[in-house]
Amino acid sequence: TSPFVWLRTRFYYLLIRLYFDQEFSIEEFTRGAKQAFSVVSKLLSQRKLDLLDELVSGEVLQVLKEKISVLPDNHRDALAADIDAIMYTTEGDVRIYYDDDGIKFVSILMRFWYLNGANLPDEVPGETKVFQIMFGDESTKEKRHLLTANYEFQREFTEGAKPDWTITRIEHPRLLE
Repeated sequence: TSPFVWLRTRFYYLLIRLYFDQEFSIEEFTRGAKQAFSVVSKLLSQRKLDLLDELVSGEVLQVLKEKISVLPDNHRDALAADIDAIMYTTEGDVRIYYDDDGIKFVSILMRFWYLNGANLPDEVPGETKVFQIMFGDESTKEKRHLLTANYEFQREFTEGAKPDWTITRIEHPRLLE
């Protein structure tokens, strides 16, 4: 991340604490986002989309239903991320919105890098290299792919709104397209 982006996101976190939620902590948010990413990615992989109603926005859920129905099994398997297999997490863009009706929203884009043992080809369509990591010796090789995902979390901070974060964007590049 560039120093400018890092400073800008820290400024937004300060604004969130000052104007929306005095107890907001990016560390706590990141822990919750990792947990949500793991749960949602596993449910996507298992095609249990009906269990995502409270976690994912309706618009995203509709798009996912269409995409998951035609996804090859190996790509669907590659969506699942165990929480212990998440290697790196970083926040992307942070935005604060006010609409014409005075409704206040905060959205935070999270980027996840995770290991997955799905049976993917060395090259995923689109000519993007999928990184592979080998564990064990020659006789017990276990191949894992280092994959990425972007999940955007949004919360409404208007007085009286539920204090829940909802996933408003799910991207698994080269897998869920």
